[in-house]
Amino acid sequence: MFGKFALAQFKKVNGSISPTQRAALESGTVGFEQSIFAGRPDWTGLLNTPAPTLTAEEQSFLDNETEELCRLIDDWKIRDELKDLSPEVWDYLKGKKFFGMIIPKEYGGLGFSAYAHATIVSKIASRSATVAATAMVPNSLGPGELLMQYGTKAQKDQYLPRLADGREVPCFALTSPQAGSDATNLKDEGVVFKGEDDKLYIRLNWEKRYITLAPVATLFGLAFRLRDPDHLLGDQEDIGITLALIPADAKGLTRGNRHRPMGSPFQNGPHWGEDVVVPVESIIGGPEYAGKGWNMLVDCLSIGRSISLPASAGGMSRFAARATGAYSFIRQQFGTPLSGMEGVQEALGRIGGLTYMIDAARTLPLQDLDLAHAAGTQARPAVASAILKYHATEAGRRVAIDAMDIHGGKGVVEGPNNPVGGLYQGVPVGITVEGANIMTRSLMIFGQGAFLAHPYTLDEIRAAQNDDADAAGKLLFKHLGNIFNNAARSFFMGLTGGALSHAPQSGPDAKFYRQINRLAAAFSFTANITMLTLQAALMRKERTSALLGDALSNLYLASNVLRRWTLEGRKDSDKAFMQWAAAHCIHKAENALHEVIENHPNKLVGLLLKPLVFPFGRLTRKPSHELDAKIAEALSRPGEARDNLTWNTYVPTTGSDYIARLEYTFKLAHQAHPHEVTLFKAAKKGIVSQTEDYAKMVDEGLEKGVIDASTAALLRRMKDARDDIVQVDYFDKTLTGPAMHRVKSPDIRNG
Repeated sequence: MFGKFALAQFKKVNGSISPTQRAALESGTVGFEQSIFAGRPDWTGLLNTPAPTLTAEEQSFLDNETEELCRLIDDWKIRDELKDLSPEVWDYLKGKKFFGMIIPKEYGGLGFSAYAHATIVSKIASRSATVAATAMVPNSLGPGELLMQYGTKAQKDQYLPRLADGREVPCFALTSPQAGSDATNLKDEGVVFKGEDDKLYIRLNWEKRYITLAPVATLFGLAFRLRDPDHLLGDQEDIGITLALIPADAKGLTRGNRHRPMGSPFQNGPHWGEDVVVPVESIIGGPEYAGKGWNMLVDCLSIGRSISLPASAGGMSRFAARATGAYSFIRQQFGTPLSGMEGVQEALGRIGGLTYMIDAARTLPLQDLDLAHAAGTQARPAVASAILKYHATEAGRRVAIDAMDIHGGKGVVEGPNNPVGGLYQGVPVGITVEGANIMTRSLMIFGQGAFLAHPYTLDEIRAAQNDDADAAGKLLFKHLGNIFNNAARSFFMGLTGGALSHAPQSGPDAKFYRQINRLAAAFSFTANITMLTLQAALMRKERTSALLGDALSNLYLASNVLRRWTLEGRKDSDKAFMQWAAAHCIHKAENALHEVIENHPNKLVGLLLKPLVFPFGRLTRKPSHELDAKIAEALSRPGEARDNLTWNTYVPTTGSDYIARLEYTFKLAHQAHPHEVTLFKAAKKGIVSQTEDYAKMVDEGLEKGVIDASTAALLRRMKDARDDIVQVDYFDKTLTGPAMHRVKSPDIRNG
């Protein structure tokens, strides 16, 4: 009886899932997030997973080829003048096989790991989002990845060597006007027919948009709905979503027009196909893969989401942290550096803490990918990649806004001497591509997690498919046991604040482990009760799903913050970053659970949950003002903490580049600062004139013996360097003339 009841309940859920939803839900692998869903974080497994490393070859490529590529990049020229990469950069990308990082060596590629791929893209992103997007797309979801996973031997032999060395420039075309995030709504169509030579062909008609590299691509990966009205491939007429390779010179293909992505002019544009005819062998994987395109896409999408966007967000955030920290110390108002002002410290705290969080969270899925590959298996971190896609790009958005606020007018006025305006303009790209952030948060994170990461759901669905009442009964019994167990644990830890739960480390991070233990139990209990009471209706309760996803995500992020601090040696210099990021994520997780309960679609369930999950109310706090001040100090002072946080950031040290001049002035400012304090104190005492004329104060200070000749020379250099850094560009009255800069930049040819 119990088994039949359980089977009936599971069949209700199973019947509400469409074939396309099933493909998305069942395609993927899970890692640490599964233990959060079970209510018991697997600290041993998390902390024992080794830190990712680069091979000697990968490290050399990062230190040499990637460094040289960054040196060649003039991002202002790309964005303002060329609206494209320079020919020199295009040639270097192709010649050094940046487009072939993931292609195996036997096909002429570099054969790099997922971690190496992400690390290289992240460094490029610290220099130029446009170049990073150009380099990452051929290595993300597209012809290369799909061919390696599904291509026939003939397809691999023909295309992979040409993709590896840049003879072929690929793009992948999925999005159309009718089908954005809902790829299953594709209207683009291919029809199978028999040619006069008795061979099978496909006649294609399509309209695509937002396709990166399409204007310059030579090889198009195309997603379309395939029909076979004459049953030439089999019994089915509507075969379904199919993927094929189309050469750019195919008759009827129109391309070359460009979109203008906000602030980042990477090659992106629409293209059309009108009665384009290709052989059926153009289907990726051959005719036997006709109709399997959706499964292929879902299977590969998690890889790109794990690598590209989190890597870009990390690179841009590290750059923003380094540049903004330096500027906040150089720039003075009311006789004090900006970094000494509490309002600025709040923003710097967010910049530093969120940057630490992004880099902490994005490495574990990369490690999962590489460890699985080394073991001869495949990882598809669907849930973790959705978490990273949304939260890394949203954190990057917040970092860009705070960097703009601190730079003030300098961040608004465009020009080669504005280090953060381009970051701010490019934010919409990251939050839009590879699944809009609203959809990712509302549908994907918890939606996929509820099936893939849940300890029982997928097995329950399979029991329903197999009509196995015995298995269904046993699974429901275990499921209910998990719910009751987590209800008790959630209530007890709510009473004690998790103080008695196990923490794998002792020290300043121990309390965070205990808070995650408490909230993981609370999340699991809340999620399970919500799933059981709402069942299929939960799919329509997007805000409830989004908030449960927020709780899961932030517990995952906080856990990875603690892992990073441990794997990097528990350095005291990085402690404030760890504490800020962990506190921030845990506080957000608790607030998300509280909001779920306060707004639960079933009011009675909400009333039941509240005393069990929050017997004494919410217990966590936002990062303290003291932590903000510590991070502001770390970012605005040369040293280990700043260098650790902004590792893998391209930092030129010589020449006229603004960042080189900023770094020079930053170091000079710290040399001069104690002497400036002495000078300003003398001014307050009336020993030297209190005036806005800095040069006059220096001269009087030297004359009155407040400073000596070498100090006066240092302060004069400091004045010139600071004047250079705080200036903004201006143009001729048409706004098309060259950027000008009225202050002569310091000579830093020797650093």
